[in-house]
Amino acid sequence: MGRLFIILGILFIIIGLIWSFIGKLPGDITFKRGNFTVYFPIMTSIVVSIILSLLFFIFGRFR
Repeated sequence: MGRLFIILGILFIIIGLIWSFIGKLPGDITFKRGNFTVYFPIMTSIVVSIILSLLFFIFGRFR
């Protein structure tokens, strides 16, 4: 159980570092009104979806 938490922690750190690089792509929509901000990561979601689809496709081929 302890190993699982260590692996999940490392995985979340890696995802956080990657997300900081691709988190503000052109195509993401941001609305700012006073002290209120709404952020729609449309392009980031598309890029993450393509990457995950490719990874699942590759892992599925070797299974």
